[in-house]
Amino acid sequence: MATQPAYTGRFAPSPTGPLHAGSMVAALASYLDARAHHGRWLVRIEDVDEGRSVAGTADDMLGLLHQLGMQWDGDVVWQSRRGALYQAAFDQLGFHAYPCGCNRREIADSRLGTAPDGSAIYPGTCRQGLGAGKSMRSLRLRVPEAGADLIEFADRFAGPIAHHLAQDAGDFVLKRADGFWAYQLAVVVDDAQQGVTDIVRGADLLDSTPRQIYLQRLLGLPTPRYLHVPVLRNEHGEKLSKQTGAAAVAPRNEAEAVAVLLAAARGLALPLERAGSLAGFWRAAVPAWAALLQDRADELCD
Repeated sequence: MATQPAYTGRFAPSPTGPLHAGSMVAALASYLDARAHHGRWLVRIEDVDEGRSVAGTADDMLGLLHQLGMQWDGDVVWQSRRGALYQAAFDQLGFHAYPCGCNRREIADSRLGTAPDGSAIYPGTCRQGLGAGKSMRSLRLRVPEAGADLIEFADRFAGPIAHHLAQDAGDFVLKRADGFWAYQLAVVVDDAQQGVTDIVRGADLLDSTPRQIYLQRLLGLPTPRYLHVPVLRNEHGEKLSKQTGAAAVAPRNEAEAVAVLLAAARGLALPLERAGSLAGFWRAAVPAWAALLQDRADELCD
């Protein structure tokens, strides 16, 4: 019987701005899940979009995690230094990938609809080759035709998920018009190369998961287990993000660091109201997370 690989989780922030309360919820969930499974917790800086990265932000993120007592295992990985790995993966895709010459206006005018994550569903204009007068702007992945495009997986928090790639995503971008590799390809390559077995992240990325699973299958890579936690929202119902003005997390001392962690714990519905120290918080938080997940697993089985 094949042995189950040891647990390896990861937190993978993009250095486009400082960590805020919403991103701290995802960081805490991934860290607690790794520690509850006695596994490894990796940190990866997802700066593949170098044009949006803010200088110094990644170092500030790492400093904050250290201040909060969230020590990662192994070396930090930087996507901006891994272009050769992404190119090698792309080269394996062969027929499944194709050049696209459409600009944003053309895509907007011809879209088949809007994907759950807000992106335009591409109608496959360039599937059979670039039209007259067009040159390559991006590289796309050809998804299966409707009827053969169903991706199903069991999320450890959300439960069973079924997603039709053709109608819910369309042929998606692997390399963008600005020359940067797209998130969907980079994250699949990185998770496999780092041996990640469990991905814990915000529910705003739930709709990306079927695309990533499809890429994993095409590349012959293992599919990790997934757990998507609810995202924090502001008083207007918007997801807390840099775009909606979420304030940076910047504790000045241990008491403030504990307060940051307790706030993130409340975002995960963990029954942790007080902690006298960082060490005390972590002693209580790990078993509380394990109990929460057991309760959720029992609910999904009912």
